[in-house]
Amino acid sequence: MTSEIQPAAPARRRGYGVKLVRGPFVRLAPHPEACTEPEELLDLAAKLHDRGERLAADLFSGAGGLSLGLDAAGYKVVLAVDHDAEAVETHRHHHPGLSVDWDLGDPDRVRQVGELMKAAGIELLAGGPPCQPFSKAGRSKIRHRVREGLRDPYDERRDLWRSYLEIARIARPQAVLMENVPDMALDKEMFILRTMVHELESMGYSVEERLVETFRYGVPQFRQRLILVALRDNVQFTWPQEQPDRVTVWNAIGDLPPVEGGWRPANGAEGWSDYDGPASDFQRRMRKAVPAGDEHKVFDHVTRPVREDDARAFEAMDHNTRYSDLPDEVKRYRDDIFDDKYKRLDENNLSRTITAHIAKDGYWYIHPRQNRTITVREAARLQTFPDWFRFAGPPSAAFRQIGNAVPPLLGEHLAAAVRKSLDEPVPATTTTQDVAGVLAGWFESGAVRGIPWLRATARWQVIQAELLLDRAPAEVARLIWPLLARWRMPQDTVLAENELVEISKWASRPQRAGMILELAGRLAETPEVLLDDDALRKVPGLTESVADLAILVVPAEGDSGSEEPVLVTKGVLRVAARFSGDPVNRRNRLTDGRLEIARMIGADSNARSAHLGLVELANSLCRTTEPACNACPLQKLCVESRADPLRLF
Repeated sequence: MTSEIQPAAPARRRGYGVKLVRGPFVRLAPHPEACTEPEELLDLAAKLHDRGERLAADLFSGAGGLSLGLDAAGYKVVLAVDHDAEAVETHRHHHPGLSVDWDLGDPDRVRQVGELMKAAGIELLAGGPPCQPFSKAGRSKIRHRVREGLRDPYDERRDLWRSYLEIARIARPQAVLMENVPDMALDKEMFILRTMVHELESMGYSVEERLVETFRYGVPQFRQRLILVALRDNVQFTWPQEQPDRVTVWNAIGDLPPVEGGWRPANGAEGWSDYDGPASDFQRRMRKAVPAGDEHKVFDHVTRPVREDDARAFEAMDHNTRYSDLPDEVKRYRDDIFDDKYKRLDENNLSRTITAHIAKDGYWYIHPRQNRTITVREAARLQTFPDWFRFAGPPSAAFRQIGNAVPPLLGEHLAAAVRKSLDEPVPATTTTQDVAGVLAGWFESGAVRGIPWLRATARWQVIQAELLLDRAPAEVARLIWPLLARWRMPQDTVLAENELVEISKWASRPQRAGMILELAGRLAETPEVLLDDDALRKVPGLTESVADLAILVVPAEGDSGSEEPVLVTKGVLRVAARFSGDPVNRRNRLTDGRLEIARMIGADSNARSAHLGLVELANSLCRTTEPACNACPLQKLCVESRADPLRLF
C-alpha cells in the first residue's frame, strides 16, 4: 500500500473547545492484478479459470465487505461496481480484476455488466441493490407486466434492484446472492421482494429468502439483514448453520489500545497506535494475515474530537443511560425528541447496528470504557473487517464505507453455503409459483366455503361480514352470509337497521349490530373512502386487519390498483408454519411470518387467489386442533404432513 500523507490541521478551539482535526487521508494503490479495461478482465478471468478458481461479481459493492467474505469462501471477486469513488478505490486496492465507478441506473451499463459477466464465466452474482420506494401507480404498472408474463422494456429500467435482475437475466450465473435491509420485505405488500422472487423463478432459479440476525454468524452487533439466494438448475440452497457463541463488544475491541478523542498518529495515513496483542478468538481472527512487521501496530485507530460538554456527558453515562437521563447542563438537544441521542455501548453485549450515519454522528457509538466515540478501526472490527484492511479517504469516508458494508464474516458463511449447495446438489422440491398455483386452483374451485365473503364483490360486504361473523361456526356463517350480501353499500345497511339487529341475534352476537350500524352511518356519508386503500385503513371503528381483508378480496379498479396487502393473521401464520416446518407463528410474525406467507402466494396472476386460499385453508381445514390434512390441497408439499404420514389418512 502507498499512501499520500496530508498533515492534520492545527488544533483550534471554538465553542466548547472542540478541536478541528482533519485526516489522515488514506490513498490506496491498486491491487497488483487490478484491471483498467474490460478486455483485461477477460484475460484475467481466463487465467483464473485455468487455475481452477471460481469467479464472482459484487455489484453495489461499496468498500467490499461482501467481496471479502466471498474471497474467504473460495470465490475470486473479479468485477465490482459501485457509484462511490472512495469505496471503489478501497475495493480496487484489495481485489484483483475490474473495480469501477459506474452508474447501474444506466441501461447501457447494465447491459455491459451482464454481457461482461457472461463472457468472463462469472459463476456468482452478489450485491445489495438499493430499493427505493414506489408510487402506487408505479407498482401497479410493474405488477401488471409481471402477471401478464411481460418483461419491462429495457430502456425503462431505472430502479437499481431491477437493474440487478436484468444483469442476472443476461449473465445467468450459477448463483445469485442478494443482501438488503429488512425494510425491503416489511412494506405491507412486500412488492419488491415478491417481484424479485417471481422473476428469478421465471429465469429457472430456485429461490430462498430469510431475515438473518448477523450475530448468529459471529458478527458482534445487532444487525438484521434480508438475504436472498437463488441457485440455477433447480438446486436447493441450504442455509449455513448458526454459530453457538455470541461475540460481545469487548470480545471484539477490548484489545485495542486506549486513545483520546481527536488523537492522530504522527505519520498521518502511515501512522499507527502501538498494539500489545489479541486476547480472544475473535481478536486473533481479526489480526490474522496482518503483514510481517505490523504485528504491534494498529492503523486507522482514530476518531472525532470530544467537546468539553460531551466529555462531561459521557463521564456520566453507562450503557443503560439515556440522553434524557443526563444533567441539563450537558444537554445540547431537546430530550423529549432526542431521548436516545447518546448511547454508550455495552461491553458485555452486542453493539447496536453500525450504519453509514456514523460518518456524520458518532454519538450512538460511545466507547464502553473511554469517554469518546469509537474509532474507525473499532467500527471496522464490529463489522468484522480484519485489521489489515484499509479504507480510502478521510476518516468520515472510512466510517461511511464501514457503515454501508455487508459484514465480511456474514458474507463468508453465506458464500460457503452457496458453494456447498452447488457442490453437493439436492433438487429443490417446490417453487413459490408451484405453491401459489395449487392454492389458487383450490380456492377458485370453490370446494370449501368456510368464509363465503372471501368471494364478495363489494368491500362493504366483507367488512360487515367480518364484524358480525368472524370466528362464528361455519354453519352459522353459511346461513347468514346471503342475508348480509344483499347490502353492498353502507347506506343499504343503514336502511335495513331493524333487519340487521334481528340477524345479529340469530348469530348470537346482538351487541355487534350497533357497532356495524355506527360504522355504516359514518361511511354512508363518504362512500368513496371504501375505494381508497389508505383512507379505508384509517376509518375510526375499523381495524386495519379488516380493511386489509376487504382490500384483498375486492381490489380497487383503475390504473392505481390496490396494494394487495400480505395478511399476517394467526390462522395464516399457522398454515405457513406447518407448511414450512419453521415455527414462524411463534417468532416475529411481522418479519419471518410475512416472508413465509409471501413465499406461498408469489407475485404472478395467482397471487390474490392463492392468498385468499391461505385464509380459507386456515379457517376450514388447517385448524388449530385436528387439522384435516387428508383434504388439504398442500398435503403432498407440506413439511408437517410429510413428517407425519398418518395425518394423510
